[in-house]
Amino acid sequence: METSRLQRGSDFAGLSRRIAQAGLLERRPGYYAVRIGLVAGLFGGSWALFAAVGDSWWQIPVAVLLAVAFAQVTLLAHDLAHGQISRSRRRSRIAGLLVGNLAVGLSYGWWMDKHTRHHANPNHEDHDPDVSPDVLIWSHKQAEAARGLPRLIGRRQAFLFFPLLTLEGVNLKVSSFRALRRPSLKARMAEGLLLSAHVLIYLGALFLVLPPGMALVFLAVHQACYGVYLGCTFAPNHKGMPVLSAQDELDFLRRQVLTSRNVSGGRLVNVALGGLNYQIEHHLFPSMPSANLRRAQPIVRDYCRSLGVEYVECGLFASWGQALRHLHEVGRPLRR
Repeated sequence: METSRLQRGSDFAGLSRRIAQAGLLERRPGYYAVRIGLVAGLFGGSWALFAAVGDSWWQIPVAVLLAVAFAQVTLLAHDLAHGQISRSRRRSRIAGLLVGNLAVGLSYGWWMDKHTRHHANPNHEDHDPDVSPDVLIWSHKQAEAARGLPRLIGRRQAFLFFPLLTLEGVNLKVSSFRALRRPSLKARMAEGLLLSAHVLIYLGALFLVLPPGMALVFLAVHQACYGVYLGCTFAPNHKGMPVLSAQDELDFLRRQVLTSRNVSGGRLVNVALGGLNYQIEHHLFPSMPSANLRRAQPIVRDYCRSLGVEYVECGLFASWGQALRHLHEVGRPLRR
C-alpha cells in the first residue's frame, strides 16, 4: 500500500518533467502582446461604437458586443491572476486591478482568492467555492441538507441554469463589493475606489448617451449576455464531472484530471473560451501561458492513458448537456 502511494505521488513529477523539457512553461510575451492589443481594441471599439450609435435601439447589438468584450477582458484577468502573463506578482496585481476592478467591475483580489481555492480542491463539495450550495446544488449530500432558496430552485435547477446565468454578471459585482468588508482582502482602499469608479463611469456613460428607459434596457441586455458568456465559459470545465468529498483521497494529478473536462472545437472555441477549453492542462499547470495549452494536450493525454487515468474531452454542447444532466440528477431527492 505504501509503495503504491509513493508511486502515485510521483506521477505528476514525471509529467512535469516532460512539460518542462518541451519548454511549455516559458512565458509568451509576443502572444500576450497581440492578445492584449486585440482585446483592448475590442473593448475600446465597443465603447466607441456605443458613443457613435447614440440614442437608438441599435444599441442592443452593441450591448451584446460589449458583453463579449467584457468577457474577454475577464479572461485576461484570469491569466494575470495565474501569473501566465508576467512573473512579477506586483505587476500582475496592478494590471489585474485595472483590468478587473476598473474595466469590468470585478474585484481582482476577491476573485483571485476564490479561484485559488477552487484550483486547490476542484469539485470538492466542502472546499471548492465554485460548488458551494449558495443557489444551485451540486451533490446529493448538498441536496439532503438544502434549505430555503437552494432547496426551492434545486428541484428544477437544470431548467433554471441558463436563466440564472443572466444574473451572474450582477452577482459578481455584488460579491465584489461585499468582499470589501473582509479584513483579509489586500488593498481594500484601492479595490473599493476602482470598483466605485467603474460603476460611476459605466452608469454615467449609459445615462449620458441614452434616455433612462433605453439605458436600463441596455444595462439589462449587456449584463445578462456577460453573465451567460462567463457561465458558458466556466461551466463546461467541471460541472457534471465527479464531485469529491472528504472520503476521496487522490493525489494531485488525479484530483485535477478526474474532476476536469476538456472541450474540443478548434480555433473558434479556443478563442471564445480563452484557452480554458484545455481545462485539464490548465489545472495541472495553472501558470502555463494559455497559448501553450494546446501543445501540452497530447503530452498530458498520452501520459494519463499510460497511467490508466481517465481523460475526458467532448464538444461544447455535449459538455453543457452533461452539466445539465448532472444538475437534474442531484436535484432528484428534492422532487420526491
